[in-house]
Order: sequence, then C-alpha cells, then structure tokens
Amino acid sequence: MDNEKKTIPSRPRTFSECSASGCYHGQGSNISNVVDSEEAARLAALPSQIPDDFIKKIPKVDLHVHLDGSVRIQTIIDISKEDKLELPDYTVEGLKKKVFKENYADLVEYLECFKYSCAVMNSKKNIERISYEFACDNYEENVVYFEVRFAPQLLANREMSMEEVLVAVNEGLSRAKLEHNKKLEDSGNPDKHPGFEYGIITTAMRFFDKNSSVYFADFLALHPHESGKRVQGLASMALATTAVSVKKRLGLPIVAIDIAGPEKGFPAVYHKDAFEYAHKHFLSKTCHAGEAYGPESIFQACQELYAERIGHGFHLFDEAMVKKEAVEAEDMTVSEYVSGLVDYVARNRVLLEVCLTSNRQTIPELRDTLGLHPFKKMLSERLSLSINTDNRTVSQTDVTNELTLAAKTFNLSPKEMKDIILGSMKRSFYPRVYREKRAYVRNVIDYYEKIEVEFGLDKVVNRPRPSIYEFDENSK
Repeated sequence: MDNEKKTIPSRPRTFSECSASGCYHGQGSNISNVVDSEEAARLAALPSQIPDDFIKKIPKVDLHVHLDGSVRIQTIIDISKEDKLELPDYTVEGLKKKVFKENYADLVEYLECFKYSCAVMNSKKNIERISYEFACDNYEENVVYFEVRFAPQLLANREMSMEEVLVAVNEGLSRAKLEHNKKLEDSGNPDKHPGFEYGIITTAMRFFDKNSSVYFADFLALHPHESGKRVQGLASMALATTAVSVKKRLGLPIVAIDIAGPEKGFPAVYHKDAFEYAHKHFLSKTCHAGEAYGPESIFQACQELYAERIGHGFHLFDEAMVKKEAVEAEDMTVSEYVSGLVDYVARNRVLLEVCLTSNRQTIPELRDTLGLHPFKKMLSERLSLSINTDNRTVSQTDVTNELTLAAKTFNLSPKEMKDIILGSMKRSFYPRVYREKRAYVRNVIDYYEKIEVEFGLDKVVNRPRPSIYEFDENSK
C-alpha cells in the first residue's frame, strides 16, 4: 500500500470555478476596439532598437510573479517521487509536452498546471526548497529585485499554519539572497552591482470553497452560517492580520497584500475590511483587476481596496465591457467613465503590472498577434508600467524573455526600456525604510547607466511616443 502512487487531486476550485463560469481570463474582451491591428503589425516588423545582450546584462525587476506558478519542473518530479504523487510523466521534457507547455489549448489546460505545482508545496521543507530555487533562478538572470506572491491559505494545512508557510518561503528566499550577495562581496564587486533584494506579497482569494484547500475547508466548517461574501471577507481578514503580525513579530519582508481569483460575481468590496486593516497597518496594496473583467474592476480596486498597483489591468480602456447602468447612476457616459479612470490611474501613478506571455496564453485574441495587447496604448498614455513573468514555469518564461518580447513586439526605444525598468524599481514596495530604498534605487540606476555606456545607448535620443489625446500644435 505504501508503494502506491497518490493521485493528485483536481486543482483548487478557486481556478476551476473561474474557468467554468467564464470569468477569469479574457472573456468578452474587445481588443479590436482598443488596438489598431495594422499598426501592431507594422511595429512588430521593425528591427529591434535594443540588443538582446543588453537586456541580458541590465539589472531587472519582477513585481508580479506567482511562486506556485514558478516551481522548477525537475523539483516537481523529485518531490512527486519522494511523496509518491502521480504525474503524467517523470521527465522534464515529458512534462513540458504534456503539462507545462509553450502554448495551451484553453484556460482550463493552462490552469491544470497548478494542480501539480501546488501538490508539491505540502510541507515546510518542500516550500523552503522551492523558494530557494525560485530566488536563485531570478538572481542568476540578474533580476536584482523581485516581489513574489502566493496565497498562504491555499498552502496551509493541519500540519502547517499560514505563519509557518510564510516563514518557510522567507527562509528559502533569504538563503538564496545571502549566497548571491556573498558571491558579489567575495569578488570585490568590481562592477558595483547593487546587490540582490526581494519582497513578499500575500494573496487573498476572491472565491474559494471546501475543495480549494485543507485550510479553506476547515475555515468554512468553522463558519457554517455565514453568507458567501461574508466568509470570503473573513478569510481575507485572517490573511491580513496574519501578514501584519508576522511582519511585526518576525521581521519578514512582507510588503503588500493582493487579491486574485474570479472578478465577475466576486467584487472587491467583499474584501474591503481586510484591505483597510492592511492599509492602516502600513502594508501596501496591489490587486489583480481588469484581467478578465472590465474597467469597473480596476475602479473598485482603486476606490475600495486602496490599490497602489494593478495586476494586469488588461481591460482598462475597454468601454464595451462597462455596464451602462453603473455609470449612468453617476451621471456619466461610458466614455467619460473610462477616460476619467485612465486619467486617475495616470495621475496617481497606479502602476500596471503587465504580463505579456501569460496574457497571450490565456486571452484568445492575443494568441496569434501579441501586438494587439493594449501595452502600446498604455505607453502612449504615459501610464506607470512594469513588465513581469506572472508564472515562470507555467508560461515557460523569464524576465529576460518578457523584456525582449516587449522590445521586439512594440519596438521599444532604449529610453522606454529604461523608464519601464527603473520606474518599476521606483514603484516597488521595497521592504526597508524609504531612505534605504532611495539609496538602493540610486545604485540600480548607476549600474544600469554603466551598461548603457558599454553598449553605446547612453547618447541615443528618442522622441517620446505621442499620446492619442495629446494636443497637436499643427492642428490649430
């Protein structure tokens, strides 16, 4: 009996409910109303202005990356063998063909990957290993700073509390950081590398049920008479209070609270108390919003949850996804509502955490033409942007690949690339006090500019990309 393989349970309902109801990624999108397909093709055909080797060498940042979507495939195999978990294949190449693919048939197939990665995150030892390897993978491609996010309530069980999950993650990340910074120190750091850092983001779930995790099953059993929206809010508050307590007592670099899961039918307001608690205890706030629902979801994240950053924000400009009755109650047209929201996001420097490969894999309209992504319009509107991986393993990508993809697809200039990377660092939720953040960012800038000089990109003059709303003096 002990030698029998354990069948890995279906992925958490958190994911399957989303796909079944068609409300997680890209349902009902109207990209054609936002992006000119001919212009997208023209940009993609132009030669890249930024050398690949330059992108490999510069300091990089990843502000939106999920730990459970970034587990090494070999590690999934190793732990599955140790724990007698059943896999469709026990080789890296085999799992790349059958599970972790470059392209997916649909969202259901994409989300199936998490069934295997979450299953091996079942103990403190495994989580510490996975976190250590994750940090090493980032640091070795010169991602000098990342903020990794995960949902502790999806990983906690009767042998491992939320606090223990957070501690295990931090132990792995910290070990990798110390090792890589020690290598720099031992070398004398002749290139004046800024060193490696990280932050932790705790993610609450918009939706869960008894099949989502052991923790959630027990949580629901303790609250049998609460309504769905009430119990979801209570769970988010449990996460917020744990994050604040662990940060205060143990000094973990927990920098923010996040929310993920299906947007449609599970509005941000259900979680307002939890985000207000985090806000009052000086945790930063980021929210998955506008990924599979329209501008209203982004509005709710900003207004109800105090969001300083938005995960994805893909449908920010999509007027066709706005419910007319919602904006008419505020005596606005849909166009006024969307333009006002875009201006709010721009003026308040609410950073949009863009994930190109992930969006291409889960949003049908992008599968053949990534140039239809509204990233170009985000640039033209001078929005604060970062380029991120989302899920390194599930999307078979890394930060170098995402930056290269952006540079070639949207013909980024050297100045635009610099603004995105350094702007991301400035809008990060760096875990230490502000004066230390300023000093670190200054070191990142100096290191970046040193590489610019090396590649002769420091004297390149770039005309800013014009906004479609910008006043044209020739039209007077």
